[in-house]
Amino acid sequence: MSIEVKNLVKAFGEKKVIDDVSFKVNDGEILAIVGFSGSGKSTILKLISNLVEKDSGEIITSGGDIAFVFQYSALFDSLTVYDNIAFALHERKDLRKKYSEKEIREIVNEKLALVGLKGIENLYPAELSGGMQKRVSFARAIVTEPKVILYDEPTAGLDPIASTLIEDYILRLRNETGATSIVVTHQMSTIQRTADKVIMLYDGKIVFSGTPEELCRLDNEYTKQFVTASIDGPMKIIEK
Repeated sequence: MSIEVKNLVKAFGEKKVIDDVSFKVNDGEILAIVGFSGSGKSTILKLISNLVEKDSGEIITSGGDIAFVFQYSALFDSLTVYDNIAFALHERKDLRKKYSEKEIREIVNEKLALVGLKGIENLYPAELSGGMQKRVSFARAIVTEPKVILYDEPTAGLDPIASTLIEDYILRLRNETGATSIVVTHQMSTIQRTADKVIMLYDGKIVFSGTPEELCRLDNEYTKQFVTASIDGPMKIIEK
């Protein structure tokens, strides 16, 4: 499923967080959205998934489920891995009568196998490492066969090895499901290893659009500051 965003605007109070943003992600592509903290990256994901209502502009999709993978997994601590993944199949009105419990168990086991976690369905989130919790959140996201997967900082708080594993699964899920994906990230390895295209936001506007290779050429004052992690440059950190 493709996603096209046209002239998107969102303000919170007097602060315009998203200011006339337009971009397109084609079927099966992975788009990375990058930029300093507070630049509006996560807000775009929330607008696409209808968690936040836009002020103006268009978000055009070709239909199908949209899954959201939250920054810190957002698993239900009181539920087992199985019940976390099966939650949408049990609770969504359009799905709760679609599958038998046996079929749901088969679906959950299939999704766990896809993220390399067979046999942990009876454990609780507190019994898992951060990387395993993240992969469970991936399995939960794809249980409804979404056409779009939105990832908000998928490697946040993970060590380099766990981050690499998560990046591998972002690619694997795209290849296995064919889902169009948008990844909000600060991490260069995630950009370089997973993304087909990149946009950079600053002050609610797109200041760069191109490939990961073009991002790293350093011929744009914004991308140069981001890639080199320099304090000096056009982007200023606003201290709250």
